[in-house]
Amino acid sequence: MLSLVLGAICFAGIHLGIAGTPLRDRAIAALGEGAYRAVFSIVSLAAIVWLVIAYKDAPYVATWGILEWWKPIAMILMLPAVLLAVIGLTTPNPTSVGQEGRVARSPEGVVRVTRHPFLVGVGLWAVVHLIANGDVASFIFFGALAVTALAGTVSIDAKRRRALGRGWQSFAAQTSIIPFAAIASGRTRFNPGEIATPQWVVALIAYALMLGGHSHIIGVSPFPTFRPASDEISQDLSLSKIKFEHTGASAQSSAEATFNLASRKD
Repeated sequence: MLSLVLGAICFAGIHLGIAGTPLRDRAIAALGEGAYRAVFSIVSLAAIVWLVIAYKDAPYVATWGILEWWKPIAMILMLPAVLLAVIGLTTPNPTSVGQEGRVARSPEGVVRVTRHPFLVGVGLWAVVHLIANGDVASFIFFGALAVTALAGTVSIDAKRRRALGRGWQSFAAQTSIIPFAAIASGRTRFNPGEIATPQWVVALIAYALMLGGHSHIIGVSPFPTFRPASDEISQDLSLSKIKFEHTGASAQSSAEATFNLASRKD
């Protein structure tokens, strides 16, 4: 468990303590943009591998346990999570690495919903799984991913604000971190037609594969397994029958033993 805690601190620390702070600017000044990105990518990959391995090896310590009633809710919430993450990855966005030059353009597609669609999708995915997996290791693992993703939106905003100045202010005024907040306030309008059909298709296929392959890959079914009341009653009756037969057999054995002992005394 200690390795998992350290891995979580490392993963969150390098993203929130370096990537979005003035430390990043000083590192780029010392190493250069390309070298910094290479080093940061290697360290980030090492951190996530460490985190995953530590989570896999961590002991199971239950908190609230697996919540069957949460699974239908999780299935519903995972749809927007996947849509945001998949479509966000394939949509040009000045918040993405190397696309800062697009800040002068009006937001399009899913960026109108949130200017950080991928991170918000990952954050939602992590929170859903944190609740679904009621154990300490999952709380640390998914908690680290949720904090890194959701706090990362603020961190990236700060980084872009320092680098892009007024251009960023104009873009930020037309968008929001919280999904649909800019749309609700009238700062932009959502146009589903700006999202290409292949993006919708790929995202929906990814969602279907996630549901279908979850139990085979992860080992836990995403579908609820509620038992009918009749099954529970039948099981209770069966247990009662077993207890009764066991009690009866024990009583009969005791009676026979007493009779045999009395016969020997006679």
